Amino acid sequence: MINAALVGIDFGKTDFEASLEELSLLAKSAGATPAVTLTGRRSSPDAAMFIGSGKAEELRLACEANDIEIVIFNHALSPAQQRNLERALNRRVVDRTSLILDIFAQRARSHEGKLQVELAQLQYLATRLVRAWTHLERQKGGIGLRGPGETQLETDRRLIGERIKMLQGKLAKLRRQHGTQRRQRERNRTMSVSLVGYTNAGKSTLFNALTKAQAYAADQLFATLDTTSRRVWLGDAVGQIVLSDTVGFIRELPHQLVAAFRATLQETVQADLLLHVVDASSTVRLDQIDQVNGVLHDIGADTIRQVLVINKVDAVPELAARGGTVERDEYGNISRVFLSARTGVGLDALRSAIAEIATAEPLADASQSLAADWSAVQEEPRWEPEHER
Repeated sequence: MINAALVGIDFGKTDFEASLEELSLLAKSAGATPAVTLTGRRSSPDAAMFIGSGKAEELRLACEANDIEIVIFNHALSPAQQRNLERALNRRVVDRTSLILDIFAQRARSHEGKLQVELAQLQYLATRLVRAWTHLERQKGGIGLRGPGETQLETDRRLIGERIKMLQGKLAKLRRQHGTQRRQRERNRTMSVSLVGYTNAGKSTLFNALTKAQAYAADQLFATLDTTSRRVWLGDAVGQIVLSDTVGFIRELPHQLVAAFRATLQETVQADLLLHVVDASSTVRLDQIDQVNGVLHDIGADTIRQVLVINKVDAVPELAARGGTVERDEYGNISRVFLSARTGVGLDALRSAIAEIATAEPLADASQSLAADWSAVQEEPRWEPEHER
């Protein structure tokens, strides 16, 4: 584990404390130990170093006093800001995007997941070619070692461009294979259900509970990267459905990842029903719901029928008694199911809810009432944490 300094600037736009706590979890997930946390308030980022020269000097002294090896910003930095900070601090500096990409690189297990992460990393790093490259070929001067008339920057750019093109081709082939599998399911009239939600909301635990699968589940951010699908029997009236566990979303999910993981997220886009898993114990769950719906909008999945699955009710005393409760909107459509994937309370209610939706026609009719459902969440007195009332 390496010592890290965390930097967060409050611009007055989000729940700052929750965002800092999330950054700490991300740093730990990447293998760093948060030893210093520097905060401040600004109306806008400093053009040169994001935090201003005064804060940069304060950060440098804190890094020297605490043997800090890496500085992690809770924001996206421009290439120039990152370069200036590294010169001023004499330490490696990474931003939120780079941190998330690094976690994804560590967690990817399948061939497809590794391709997607590498593509996202290359697209991100292509804007930072002025930094030292150690994993790409370098043209060196001298007899027998002269390059093909290119500068180092041009060589790096060409090598990255060729690798990106190759990765995009492989991922396009995988997308076609996924499309063939989906068309087969459609011919078999098999309902497709996808679990979506903020990272660490409990999607994989719920997936394992419903399917008896052994998908990796852990109390950490981005435990799941690769989409896993299993068939689930819901009785003679419905038959089998295909349930898919997908990568979790997060605030300010890097655009490179959304683009690179489009092949994986196609399972979400093509689903008949989305089970939006929400961590009931999170104090910022409403913001997390908004963040997930923002990504769903970005990938074109915002019109798909959605049910909020309020998970981890066993961790919230005022919600524990509601495990197994199914709530409906003003049109009579199922809108929310309260359960605990860990204890199993409410799983039968969820199965019955999916079965009811599967036998109803058409599946997309209830999508118009989603906004009303989210408003209902906000108006529920026992659902709000104290500071949001």
